[in-house]
Amino acid sequence: MRVKCVICDSINELPDYSPEAKKLRNRPIHTYMCLTCHDRITEKTNARIATGRFIFRKKHSLIEDEF
Repeated sequence: MRVKCVICDSINELPDYSPEAKKLRNRPIHTYMCLTCHDRITEKTNARIATGRFIFRKKHSLIEDEF
């Protein structure tokens, strides 16, 4: 299966029966990101977290708020 990275527009090949290829075929909302772009985003996010000014805005469930 040929896939295109949403960030750098590089075209890569995935095995047809891999779990990632199946996910992309069956759920069109999912997008493919090449390993280079994924690593670059991970590195930059970790650098932002290390500054101490990065805040995770997680949604709290109602069950946690009651206790």
